[in-house]
Amino acid sequence: MNDAQRWLEEHGDYLYAYALSRLHDETLASDLVQEALLAAWKGRASFKGQSSTRTWLVGILKHKIADHIRREIRHREISQRMQDDPTSAYFDRHGRWQSAPQPWHIDPERQTDNNTLRHALLDCVHKLPLKQRRVFQLRELAGEPATSICKELDISATHLHVLMHRARLALRACLERHGFTGKR
Repeated sequence: MNDAQRWLEEHGDYLYAYALSRLHDETLASDLVQEALLAAWKGRASFKGQSSTRTWLVGILKHKIADHIRREIRHREISQRMQDDPTSAYFDRHGRWQSAPQPWHIDPERQTDNNTLRHALLDCVHKLPLKQRRVFQLRELAGEPATSICKELDISATHLHVLMHRARLALRACLERHGFTGKR
């Protein structure tokens, strides 16, 4: 009997019960126990025997469970962000435009005297997701430099640019719904 067979025989039920108690999914618990045993088999040369075999195997299983939960959270967060993102309707699943926006032929700055536009813009800004709204307000309305916004909101410069891009797309779409199409 090799190590893997012995580990399965001696510790398999315990590992499965441990995984099941944390995941509440029999198939997933079984899969992660198999992954843990495979990882143990591949890394058996590094096991120094400073703990019991069961403790070592449970440690590996804990990492497999944590990795799985992290992947699930990332996937869930991405799915949720895509659902909540007002710009997601503009792009396909590969990030390409569904229908590219048309260029505006009016100067928005010259239109700021227009009370209707001002009210529509404020309404549209208020509808932005919180982080996009905050970034847009700080950058465009308060004129804050990007570096101070990044520091204040604890975000990277790349994230700032993504948030600004999404905010601008969402504002454009919202203004178009209010009748401001940018056409002459």
